[in-house]
Amino acid sequence: MNATTKPNTAFWIITVLALLWNIVGVIFWLMEHFFMTEELKAAYPPEELELINSAPSWGIYVYGIAVFGGLLASILLLIRKKIAVGIFGISLLAILLLQGYWIFGMDIVGVMGPGSMIMPIIVIAIAIFEYFYSKGAARNGWLQ
Repeated sequence: MNATTKPNTAFWIITVLALLWNIVGVIFWLMEHFFMTEELKAAYPPEELELINSAPSWGIYVYGIAVFGGLLASILLLIRKKIAVGIFGISLLAILLLQGYWIFGMDIVGVMGPGSMIMPIIVIAIAIFEYFYSKGAARNGWLQ
């Protein structure tokens, strides 16, 4: 590999941050779907808990595709593989589907207030960034 295809320092910083972000996503998925105790459920306001409990069953799978896809893509980006772009794309589509349903299909703003839009917007923005950053890394010749 020649010097023109060597990634800059920002690539490594962004890649590690993406990896950490996606690890957190996997932890949240595991906590929400496998380690949610009755004590944790009791900490939620009743209307939020009802919203969570009324979510469609396909949501757990789409959520899993989003977070595990993001984690896999981050690892692939870290080892500089072009397939990371496609996996980030799949993760982004899963995020858009899930967050779109959460926002528009379940009326989170009506139940939880306008502040409930902050995290979905952040998640969507980061997923879009990860996808286009990985495309740029591939275009720059940083990925094999």
